[in-house]
Amino acid sequence: MNIILFGPPGAGKGTQAKILEQKYGLKQLSTGDMLRAEMAAGSPLGVKVKGIVDAGSLVPDDIMIAIIAERIDQPDCKNGFILDGFPRTEAQAQELDAMLTQKGKRLDAVILLEVDEKILIDRIRTRIAQTAQAGDAKRADDDEEVLKTRLEAFRKQTAPIFPFYEKKGQLEKVDGMQPVEAVTAKIDDILATKKAA
Repeated sequence: MNIILFGPPGAGKGTQAKILEQKYGLKQLSTGDMLRAEMAAGSPLGVKVKGIVDAGSLVPDDIMIAIIAERIDQPDCKNGFILDGFPRTEAQAQELDAMLTQKGKRLDAVILLEVDEKILIDRIRTRIAQTAQAGDAKRADDDEEVLKTRLEAFRKQTAPIFPFYEKKGQLEKVDGMQPVEAVTAKIDDILATKKAA
């Protein structure tokens, strides 16, 4: 089962990905982790990526697709994968589809965890206030301005891809504001429906 998991920061993507990994034996693939692993391995591709990253440039789509293509052939992806952080553009989505087709694979589900940004920001404010009241040190990710910047980046950089998957009838939306168990149950329903199709 091959899944793309979309969602803004604070939507619970990481939590749901871990549950999916344990429940279905899938492997969560973060593009950032894959790039770091490739560079650390010092492979010819890794050396190329390091040069690009060190120059402060974005890794071109064809290289990213090549890394994903190689990664999904690893034994830990035999039951499927969860892509996190990719694709971000329609061109990437088309290249991903073409590569999967070449391998005789396909995407089984494209899931978007939707959240209420205002509630997320309120939650951060509450957590910061509670932490201060308790006299504890503020967590690094408890920063309202950082969250607002990351939410805006998600809207600008990732959200434009959704119509591509909607047109293909692949995009499934899940209310990420529900309790973790309810979100998991909804994702299970989607996957069961896709399996049966």
